[in-house]
Amino acid sequence: MASDESSDEPSEEALFIREAQQFLRGHLAGTIRFDDEHVAIKVVVAPDGTLVAPVMVAMIRALDVALFLPDEDEESMHLQLTLEEIRETGDEAALCDRWRIYHGEPEDVRWARLSIDCARFGGHMLDGLALMQPNPLAKDEARLCREINATRRDTLRKAASRAAGLDIEDPRLVGVDPIGFDVRGRFEVHRIPVDPPIVDANDALEVLDCMADDPDATAG
Repeated sequence: MASDESSDEPSEEALFIREAQQFLRGHLAGTIRFDDEHVAIKVVVAPDGTLVAPVMVAMIRALDVALFLPDEDEESMHLQLTLEEIRETGDEAALCDRWRIYHGEPEDVRWARLSIDCARFGGHMLDGLALMQPNPLAKDEARLCREINATRRDTLRKAASRAAGLDIEDPRLVGVDPIGFDVRGRFEVHRIPVDPPIVDANDALEVLDCMADDPDATAG
């Protein structure tokens, strides 16, 4: 296929998928439907792009499971899921700890990986694999969170305010991926979107500094 001047620009499809990924990461609380039950649930995005949550046994056993973020209206994201129980041991313990870092102590004691089969968003259907993209910053994520929380807390607060309109008195960075930062406040986790995407750990620090000083430069 011949190239042109716009060949490096994302396609409309790629931009829509990025929008859907951003929406998912910005709405980590919703309602899960299993069989005929509807229950409030909070999730986190794992490094491999799947979701993780504490669940009821009945959810794991159910054949038909759907997740609505943040609710069931047409403006929300509707996900069809497959649940796989995980144990709080070995590598999987880190996934459970990740949920706690975002949301605190869970009410349910069983855990599950939630794989996305398909999704409806913005009037379109998406294959689950389009949303479950691994986080290329995963290996640096914990270090970035520690560094920013220890030495750049004021920068994080300014970035949240200037780039996302969020007033977070005591922000703590709990996650970072190419299209945004996850910041925990007193009661909930907030999303600071980023556009264009972050390319590596050093870029993440530069992007945060830039948003704190000039939000128009990187705010999505």
